[in-house]
Amino acid sequence: MKTDKKILLLTANYGNGHMQVAKTLHKECERLGFNNVVVSNLYEESNPIFSEITQFLYLKSFSIGKQFYRLFYYGVDKMYNKRKFNLYYKVGNKQLDYLVRKHKPDIIINTFPMIVVPEYRRKTGRVIPTFNVLTDFCLHKIWVHENIDKYYVATDYVKEKLIEIGTHPNDIKITGIPIRSQFEETVPTADIYTKYQLDPSKKNLLIMAGAHGVLKNAKELCETLAKNDDVQIIVVCGKNTALKDSLEEIRRAYPQKIKILGYVERIDELFRVTDCMITKPGGITLTEASALGVPVILYKPVPGQEKENALFFEEKGAAIVVNRHEEILHAVASLLSDEKRLEQMKKNIKSLHSKNSAETILIDIINESDKVYSRYRERALV
Repeated sequence: MKTDKKILLLTANYGNGHMQVAKTLHKECERLGFNNVVVSNLYEESNPIFSEITQFLYLKSFSIGKQFYRLFYYGVDKMYNKRKFNLYYKVGNKQLDYLVRKHKPDIIINTFPMIVVPEYRRKTGRVIPTFNVLTDFCLHKIWVHENIDKYYVATDYVKEKLIEIGTHPNDIKITGIPIRSQFEETVPTADIYTKYQLDPSKKNLLIMAGAHGVLKNAKELCETLAKNDDVQIIVVCGKNTALKDSLEEIRRAYPQKIKILGYVERIDELFRVTDCMITKPGGITLTEASALGVPVILYKPVPGQEKENALFFEEKGAAIVVNRHEEILHAVASLLSDEKRLEQMKKNIKSLHSKNSAETILIDIINESDKVYSRYRERALV
C-alpha cells in the first residue's frame, strides 16, 4: 500500500460525531504510515462568524428549536439539487481552493456532507478522488453528489437507500462508522469496578447527560432508582458543570448508589461495566455502544438523523425509544428487571457492529483513488 499519498480530511463541528470520526481516521492514517495528512474544519476556517452562528442554532435546535431542525433536515431534501439557489453549494469554496493549492492532496475524505467539495471538481475540472464517510445509520440526500467517488456506510440499510436514488452498488461499501480504537480493545473489567468504586454484584445504569443534558428529570430519576438495592447509577455530565453541581445533593444522599462524573476520557471503561445506558441517538455513541454490546434507552430523539437512528435501532431490537420523560423510569426499571430481554438486546446491538472500520475504509480509499485517476485518464484519451 502506497503511504506517500497526501490526504485532506474535511469535517465540521455540528455535533461531536463528525469531528470524532475525522480524528479517528487521522489516527488510523498515522498508524498505517501516512505522514501527509491535513485535517480541516472547513466552515470554521472559511467563515468563523457564520460557523459560530450556525453551530449555535444547531445546538439550540436540540432543546428549544426542534421544529427549526425538522425544517432544515427534511427541507434540504427538497432543495439539495437546486445549485443556483443554494448557498450551501458555495460556502467554503475559497478556503477549499486555498487548501488544495497549498497541500496538493491526492485524496479528499469528507466526514461531513460538504457539497462544496464535489462541486469544486465540477467547476474547476480538477479531479481529486473524493470519498464520503457517513456518520449515521440513515441517509440524508445532502451526502449525495455525482462527483463523490465512493460512500462508506454503516449498514446495508443505508446502502439500499443510496441505490434507490441512483448510486451504483460498486460505489458503496458497508464498513460501519469509525470509532476510537479503545472501544475495540479487550480490557479486563475488575480494575474498572475498583477505579469507579462500583459493586460488581449490582446492575449499572449509565446516563450520558452530555453538554446539554439528556433528561429534564435526571435528579428525580436518580433518587427513585437509588432506592432499588440492585442498581447503581452513573451520570456522566461531560463539561456541563451546572448539571453536575445540581446533582451533588442527590449524590451526597446516596454516596454508595450514585456516581456523578464530569468529562470522562476513557468512557469505554464505563460502557464495559454498564448493563444499559440512557443517551441521545448520535451515530458515534450508538456505534460505540454496539462495539461493546450496551443496550440503549434513547430519550426524545430530535427529528432528523437522531430520530432515524433511533428508529433503526429500535427496529433491530437493540434500543428502547422513550419520547416522554414520565415514561423513562418505567422503561429503565422494566428493562433492568428483565434479564432475558436485557441479554437479547445486548446480542442484537452487538450484531450491528462492524470491526476495524477506520482501517477498512482507509485501505479501500487508497485502492479506489488509483482507480479514479485511471478512469479519468482513460476518459481524457477518448
